[in-house]
Amino acid sequence: MSRLGDLIRRLRGQPRRQASGAMPTVRYATSPLLASRTPPWRVKFLIGAIGLGFVVLMGRAAWIQIIHNDFYLQQGASRYERRIELPAARGQITDRYGELLASSVPAPSLWAIPKDIDTSDAQLRRLAKLLDMTLSDLKKRLGTNPNFVWLRRQVDDDVAQKVAALKIDGVYALRESKRQYPEGEAAAHIVGFTNLEDQGQEGVELAFQKQLVGHDGVRHVIKDRLGRVVESVGDLVPAEDGQSVHLSIDAKIQFFAYQCIRDAVAEHKAKAGSVVVLDALTGEVLALANVPSYNPSDRRHLTGEQLRNRALTDTFEPGSTMKPFVISIALETGRVKPTTVISTAPGHLTIDGSTISDDHPNGDLTIEQIIQKSSNVGTAKLALQMQPREMWDMFTAVGLGQKPQLGFPGVVTGRLRPYKSWRRIEQVTMSYGYGLSASLFQLAHAYTIFATDGTLTPVTILKRGGMDDGKAKRSGFLNVSHPGEGDDPVDNEVPSVPVPVQGTRVISPETAREVRKMLSLVTAPGGTAPKAQTMGYSVGGKTGTAHKQEGRGYAGNKYRAWFVGIAPINNPRIVVAVMVDEPTVGSYYGGEVAAPVFSKVVQQTLNRLGVMPDLSVQPKIVQAEPESF
Repeated sequence: MSRLGDLIRRLRGQPRRQASGAMPTVRYATSPLLASRTPPWRVKFLIGAIGLGFVVLMGRAAWIQIIHNDFYLQQGASRYERRIELPAARGQITDRYGELLASSVPAPSLWAIPKDIDTSDAQLRRLAKLLDMTLSDLKKRLGTNPNFVWLRRQVDDDVAQKVAALKIDGVYALRESKRQYPEGEAAAHIVGFTNLEDQGQEGVELAFQKQLVGHDGVRHVIKDRLGRVVESVGDLVPAEDGQSVHLSIDAKIQFFAYQCIRDAVAEHKAKAGSVVVLDALTGEVLALANVPSYNPSDRRHLTGEQLRNRALTDTFEPGSTMKPFVISIALETGRVKPTTVISTAPGHLTIDGSTISDDHPNGDLTIEQIIQKSSNVGTAKLALQMQPREMWDMFTAVGLGQKPQLGFPGVVTGRLRPYKSWRRIEQVTMSYGYGLSASLFQLAHAYTIFATDGTLTPVTILKRGGMDDGKAKRSGFLNVSHPGEGDDPVDNEVPSVPVPVQGTRVISPETAREVRKMLSLVTAPGGTAPKAQTMGYSVGGKTGTAHKQEGRGYAGNKYRAWFVGIAPINNPRIVVAVMVDEPTVGSYYGGEVAAPVFSKVVQQTLNRLGVMPDLSVQPKIVQAEPESF
């Protein structure tokens, strides 16, 4: 009823009755609050704030769209674009005829996302067995990182296939490449090896890392949310494969040299052994073998003893192999002739309180016989006629006390003290190889002066001349080409008599020929190394046997035995140096231990090079006389 009464009064124009306690009616048009004027500063503040906000938004837009646009484009692209690396193939290492010494082959690597692996212990046990691991080791590896772990790098294809057959979620395979070394232990110290990241660690793999490694390419693609490639974007940068390195090594000569020194070390129960074969005309290293060795493809149990490239890294007192150089000085200066007689009686000589002796008294000896009999006394008397500077100049001229320019890691300089500090006794002992040190490779290199009529041939581990066209290039030692170039072995065979390289003159041709004749007497009956004689070829050389240094003195029962020689002696083509360290069974003399290895290596090397025999009958092998130290 109250609502009806209010309606009637409203129609009559009467005011509405207010209920008790109700708020009074407000007339907004006459409100004092609305009637007040707004201050001008408030309007300006609001307009300024809106304008400032607009400027900030415009600046932010400019920063994103103009100034820092590249960053945001990159961030956006990273959500859908992917950069796929195109790995470059590592270059091959080949011998002088193109035979592979090292190459890369595809090899899968197994990896896992541990947090995605949800399988039974039985499955994990099968996986561990395939990976050659125990279950506990596998679980320990999976526990190192929940997002990514390597399970086994560079496994065989059959292993990867068996792992895939287990169908374990979270276990994947990635295609990589690994190096293969077909020659195994025989060429290990030359070729070296790489690590799992394809970085050279030893040998040629390390020395020519920049040439072998190449440059990876890149391809930009767009992928969907499932990781599938939708399309390629941008320019494709192709991979640039590494260059192949062509060594001067002959794989067959290398293998035979390794076999010979391995058998000699085993026969004499020696500690180690080395062989170096040089082409005397070109300075190319045809073989460089060491025992003990290792398999570059399986280095799980590799030791430092196996890893050492002894022919290049180990130095020793060269003993009697130094005598031909002292004789060369005497001949070159006109002090003596080959037929000059020197008295070595009574078989010993005392200098400054120290006594030098021969193993057996020889009486009067010609210069030729001093080399043939390896007389310490005769050599010492010649050395006493010389100035220290003369001997020092000769030794340095043939490369002693200097690092061989071979471009190979680990090459040593040896030891040759300045001549001004030599005492008389030191000068004498140096004349027969004590008081200085050299590597086997340095000795082989030094002997090239006798094979080339007086010039020291520059050496190289790389094939001289290009593999591409077969033409000899004499401008440098490095010889690399891209894979696929010059792979035909027939086109790359060197002629049997290559063009000699220009060497450094050390002695006259006449002196070199005279010393070479003396070296041939060493291998003849009555010399210290008749066992160096080779079927069908004339040879010459010099034995060496020396006590090993131990502390500040010399070990009484430890020796190094070696032989350095030239063949054929009348028209030299190769220099071969052999060293056997600590022979313990049978003889320890160089003529008995190292000379037979020299004979076998020379026989095979000259046959391989196509050098015609210069002897029609087999030399008669006779018992060697014990040599002097």
